[in-house]
Amino acid sequence: MDDTKNFLKGLGIEEQDSNYVSSKRFNDKGQYRLEIPGIQSVNALETVLKTCKQKDIFIHRITQTKGIMFLTDDEISRMVDLAGSNGVELFLAVGPRATYDTSASVHTKEGIRIGYRLRGYDNLVYAIEDVKRAVSLGVRGILLYDEGLLYVLSKMRNEGQLPKTLHFKLSAHAGCSNPASAKLFESIGLNSLNPVRDLQIPMLASIRSAINIPMDVHTENPKSSGGFIRHYEVPSMIKVAAPIYLKTGGSVAKTHSWDTTSQDAVKRVKQVELVKRIIDKYCPDAVISPQASKDLAVPEI
Repeated sequence: MDDTKNFLKGLGIEEQDSNYVSSKRFNDKGQYRLEIPGIQSVNALETVLKTCKQKDIFIHRITQTKGIMFLTDDEISRMVDLAGSNGVELFLAVGPRATYDTSASVHTKEGIRIGYRLRGYDNLVYAIEDVKRAVSLGVRGILLYDEGLLYVLSKMRNEGQLPKTLHFKLSAHAGCSNPASAKLFESIGLNSLNPVRDLQIPMLASIRSAINIPMDVHTENPKSSGGFIRHYEVPSMIKVAAPIYLKTGGSVAKTHSWDTTSQDAVKRVKQVELVKRIIDKYCPDAVISPQASKDLAVPEI
């Protein structure tokens, strides 16, 4: 296997183990940031921000996962304003994807393998329109599920049809789970990578050594994704995968697109508290990115 490994090394892809230490950082020198996913509504976002203030916790990023098309213009504008006035990055998910399409195949044991990707030409167009609508209302962070859509949106951004400040984040549901795939996504314009949720620490290390963009790693998961909680692995995640967004609070939900209530939102913030305790106790020297400036409308990497 040495010839294969040497060839991969020439591509910048190397085997790593849990002793790997990432020297890569965010531009602000931070090793990690905190993210709460699954905040689907204005009310849930308001509750998260209010609860964080009460508990003196700063969240760097909020992600909506259900889809832009489920939000009204007013709701999107209010979420943009709330995030911006609190210095929080806001990412909204593309709405059209296989689960919302006319095909039922994605709900079968075989069809589920296509994940949330887009089927056909029309759905690609619909997804681009979904993104353009969000961008026109001030959104500068988009959660994607399809590599083809990423390819097109990146081309549009390069050609000035979308803002240069627009950032693309790939969902774990796209199935990226090895360093070669990660390099491919980075090469076609990805700004932030969610690998699949159950990768072991050496697997995360091998991906990190191959790419420079931030990794967004789930510290816990909805029941539909296994429900496993990885809080005690967080220090190792920071060590091998920095710069990293620690995606926390997912275990509160039953599914990926769970409609988070205000009560659920409070529970998600509690999970962040628990992760922060682990960091402070077991890796107190880990550097968190500083709180962003107010009126931040654009994700900063």
